[in-house]
Amino acid sequence: MNGNHPLSNPDPDPRRTTGLTPGGGVPPGETPPAESGTGTGTGPHRPLKRGWAGGPLALIVALVLIVALFFLAYGIVLAL
Repeated sequence: MNGNHPLSNPDPDPRRTTGLTPGGGVPPGETPPAESGTGTGTGPHRPLKRGWAGGPLALIVALVLIVALFFLAYGIVLAL
């Protein structure tokens, strides 16, 4: 390709490209806004109101105790 090919030029020709004003500018309303200000991530940070729920935390503690008691009993049986 040579340098005069229309696809090799990164600067569009405003006479042939729609939406461009002479000088390469874009008229108002031609492009969408950069980002929305109404997304879910906007606004002040609110900390969580609750930590772990009681049910899952109790289940984890019970499981840890069962495993600990199993190994304690297993160690006592091996020591005898």
